[in-house]
Amino acid sequence: MADVPGTIDLSEHELREIAGYAADCARRTLSVFERSRPADARPREAVEAADAFAAGGRRTRELRDRAWAAHRAAREAERGAAADAARAAGHAAAAAYLHPRASAHQVRHVLGAAAHAARAEELASGGGAKAVSRAVARARDHAPAAVVAVLGRLPAAPAGGGRVGQIVRDLDAALRA
Repeated sequence: MADVPGTIDLSEHELREIAGYAADCARRTLSVFERSRPADARPREAVEAADAFAAGGRRTRELRDRAWAAHRAAREAERGAAADAARAAGHAAAAAYLHPRASAHQVRHVLGAAAHAARAEELASGGGAKAVSRAVARARDHAPAAVVAVLGRLPAAPAGGGRVGQIVRDLDAALRA
C-alpha cells in the first residue's frame, strides 16, 4: 500500500500491536469512569473488544460499535476525568481502524487512548502535571516496537486539540526521541 502516494506501510500485526497498546493505556483509567458511572459498561466493553482484536480477533462491526459506544459514554459523562477515561476506551477500540494515510492526524489515532488516559489521570489527581508526566513516561516505556515504527512513518503530531493534543505531541516526541 505504500506505493500509493500519501500512504504508509501498515501491517495487520502492527494494527494489533497498536490496539493492544491502546487497550493497555485505556485500561488504567477504567476505574475512574466506573466510579462515576458504575452501571455503564461501555468503556470496559470497548477495551475488551480492543484486546480481542489485538489477540487475533477480526475487525468487525461490533468492534467499531464498541468504540462509538464508549465515545457516547464519554459525552454522557459530560466532562472531567470520567469523560477522558471513556474517550481513552473508545480510542482503544478504534485503533484497529487506523488508516495507512501519511497524515499527522493518524498520530492522534495511534496515541489517542494513551493521551486521554493521561488526561483522565491528571484530572483525577486534581490537575497535577506530575500525573501527566508519569502517564506519558509509562506510555513511552511500554510502547511496543510497532507503535514506534508506525509513528516513524507518519508526520509529527499536529497542532491543536487542547490539553489532550498537547499530551499527544509530548508522547509523540518522546517516542520519536
